[in-house]
Amino acid sequence: MPEAPYITLNGSAELNHEQATSYVDAGATAADFKDGSVTVTVTGSVDADEAGVYTLTYSATDSDGNIAKPMTRTITVADTIGPVITLNGETSMEINQDSDFSDPGATATDAVDGSVRVVTTGSVDPSAAGTYTLTYSAIDSAANSASKTRSVVVKSLSFWPLVKNPIDLDVESIVSEILSRMSLDEKIGQMVQAEIGSVTAADVRQYNLGSVLNGGGSWPNGKQSSVNDWVSLADTFFIASTDKSDGGVGIPVIWGTDAVHGHNNVLGATIFPHNIGLGATNNPDLIGEIGEITALEVAVTGIDWVFSPVAAVVRNDRWGRSYEGYSEDPEIVEAYMDEMVKGLQGAAGSDHLFGPDRVVATAKHFIGDGGTTNGTDQGNTEVSETELRDIHGKGYISALGAGVQTIMATYNSWNGTKVHGSDELLTDILKQQMGFDGFVIGDWNGHAQVPGCSNGQCAAAINAGVDMIMVPSDWRAFVQNTRAEVNDGSISMTRIDDAVTRILRVKARTGLLDQVKPSERSYASITSLIGASEHRAVARRAVRESLVLLKNKNSLLPLSRNLSVLVTGSGADNIGQQSGGWTVTWQGTGNSNSDFPGGTSIYDGIQEAVTSGGGSVQLSVGGSFNGPVPDVAIVVFGETPYAEGNGDISSLEYQPGNKSDLALLKSLQEQGIPVVSIFISGRPLWVNPELNASDAFVASWLPGSEGIGVADVIFKNNNGMVNNDFKGKLSFSWPKSKSQFELNRNDINYDPLFSYGFGLTYNDTDTLGDNLDESGSTGGESPIIHPVPGLIQAEDYSAMDGIQTETSSDVGGGSNIGYVDSGDWVEYKINVASAGSYFVEYRVASLGGSSGFEVLVDGIKVDNQNIPDTGGWQAWTTSSAVFDLAAGNQVLRINAIGGSWNLNWIDIVSQ
Repeated sequence: MPEAPYITLNGSAELNHEQATSYVDAGATAADFKDGSVTVTVTGSVDADEAGVYTLTYSATDSDGNIAKPMTRTITVADTIGPVITLNGETSMEINQDSDFSDPGATATDAVDGSVRVVTTGSVDPSAAGTYTLTYSAIDSAANSASKTRSVVVKSLSFWPLVKNPIDLDVESIVSEILSRMSLDEKIGQMVQAEIGSVTAADVRQYNLGSVLNGGGSWPNGKQSSVNDWVSLADTFFIASTDKSDGGVGIPVIWGTDAVHGHNNVLGATIFPHNIGLGATNNPDLIGEIGEITALEVAVTGIDWVFSPVAAVVRNDRWGRSYEGYSEDPEIVEAYMDEMVKGLQGAAGSDHLFGPDRVVATAKHFIGDGGTTNGTDQGNTEVSETELRDIHGKGYISALGAGVQTIMATYNSWNGTKVHGSDELLTDILKQQMGFDGFVIGDWNGHAQVPGCSNGQCAAAINAGVDMIMVPSDWRAFVQNTRAEVNDGSISMTRIDDAVTRILRVKARTGLLDQVKPSERSYASITSLIGASEHRAVARRAVRESLVLLKNKNSLLPLSRNLSVLVTGSGADNIGQQSGGWTVTWQGTGNSNSDFPGGTSIYDGIQEAVTSGGGSVQLSVGGSFNGPVPDVAIVVFGETPYAEGNGDISSLEYQPGNKSDLALLKSLQEQGIPVVSIFISGRPLWVNPELNASDAFVASWLPGSEGIGVADVIFKNNNGMVNNDFKGKLSFSWPKSKSQFELNRNDINYDPLFSYGFGLTYNDTDTLGDNLDESGSTGGESPIIHPVPGLIQAEDYSAMDGIQTETSSDVGGGSNIGYVDSGDWVEYKINVASAGSYFVEYRVASLGGSSGFEVLVDGIKVDNQNIPDTGGWQAWTTSSAVFDLAAGNQVLRINAIGGSWNLNWIDIVSQ
């Protein structure tokens, strides 16, 4: 039996320790047969700030004086970590060729040595365009090294490509001669575009106005305006503009209209699928045909100019104008812009160029409208110039190559500067580097968003390069103020003459100066061309080619025509819903099927197909039916129409908090009825629950007036064979979660539910299944009401804007909210048991700290929390507050004052 104690080291007997970091010894224990635990004495020490080898000796003696065998630990302290290099400024920089460049340099700090000298290798030659790499290196006294690089792009003076205008029409002498005879008032008048509801023919004559427009939902004589109504008003404006009785020059007015998916303001016109659907066709030739038909139907009404096509490359699907874009991919946009411009204007060198069946095209909205932060309409696009060119600029390059004559400035900002006020974009890049010689038109009062401007005045926009100002109602004030700004030198005559020269150049090239009034043009008032059968046939084909099959369980599709079919859902017999925004009215709302004479709903097409094959059809929006259980249910549902910012959303979840369509799908499945879902939408949305509740699922986008095209594909022909197979492929990636707002091909960590380019055909085997992840769905129930006192999990909100969720590594796991920016918010519905004072704890994390958030209860501020730097996004700490709460149901709202913080839970307990 041992007499002396026995010593056991905690941890290893030999350790390596990083110099200049705190050393805490693990110690040792000693056990004695008689005494039990015995105190251990340590001799020696470790200086963690000094490199070297240190020995600690552990000894122990029991109560009888027996001495244990000593144990030792050897600690080697050494500096093995290199310096930390911090770049001054950005890791990548862009400068213009021949500009001055000063390297911002870098600093290096070492845990042992403190500040360490940084050596820079590489150089930048500002006189030569290219990409340069600067390398910053540092070595500490222990020979540990570190390095960091910075890329510097020297942009060529022609960083943007110079695009030769293919339209070789010599009109400069004519333009110069007209300009020389114009007074200042006539010149300013040419630069103004007024809305038809706010201007008369007498106004056009008196103020020498250069243009008029009809906005969305504006007509000569109400929604039911006839073709003759349109032509008659066009004649009235034209005659007034060419009146020279006052001694003026008499320049014809040019009328512009938003014909964005056909001549969509005119009763009975052919309404094509919106651009998001056309993107899925991947058929540039079809786009050219659509352009030709649109131009012809516009020409029939005496209008000269369309605000189309849209060159937006959509990068965030929360944007309310997503459906106006062809794709998230600039390659599709580039190809389509070329074809659409040629279709509308006629190809350069052809007999159709600006012929009587063609119109002037507009590439819009220059530039970056599809890339705003959070997908906010008219927001801020925060990208480098390289990304602006290579992602958002491709469509303009091809449009210029096709000879587009006008370009519309965008509402949005680029890196904080409103584009309507950016001479860098409108003059330096567009007109000088890219060589655009047509004119820039502003958007609807877009100039008023430039700092210092209003609807009635904006020298800054004119000086930046907007040649014609779209000022719908306040045009009189704009004319007067612009005259005053020229007289006081705020706007130079050189700039005025440049703008008017560009406008006259377009009017001369397009034949407008030939002064043929609208009613005397070749196709004017030929009513039979509006919605002509051959035009509708092309639109019907476009619908067929745009449909994307996402699910086809057990090859349910194509359907036989001899079945008993239930057709249900809000969109089944609703041409307005299937056409979306910018249709007859601005928002596309307030329309009935009677507003689409000659058009067909999706139900119309199904009814025609089934009855021709001997089957039967019941239409029931709510899903009820008479008689035996139908063989199949076709449910047509989706987004209701919207336009522009009214369509901005905070979550990609379809029907958040109100799952009425999901309930319909489930009720049909519970009755054993196979379900075919036809989903109407202006963007990809998170529809995992709806996919699970469907046997087949078709993304039909916004098909327009020819809903019959859907039945062409989902039904076999009367011989039982495939009639038309699915051709559509996604030009937008489809989200796997409701927070995948920015989901674009070639992204890092790209993880969609359906990839860009996906689309089943009837030859494909569907393996999707019915078990897609539905976590995060509001499930059709009312938002959670949290009892107080109680714990609120941050992800269980009732509403939010800008917030995303992620997996939490905090105790208890689950999810936290994060990716917070200033201005974001989140709301929770609470039910307080009794009025009183409550102690509130917030579980927060932040890398770098933040000015945090304010807390409001039913709109009244009750707390403000700054967030400390916790050391990481998953390094959690708890902050607290005390405030009073009334009893009953209330809404607790957290407004982000600063960004860069995460929240895991809120715990509210009685004080």
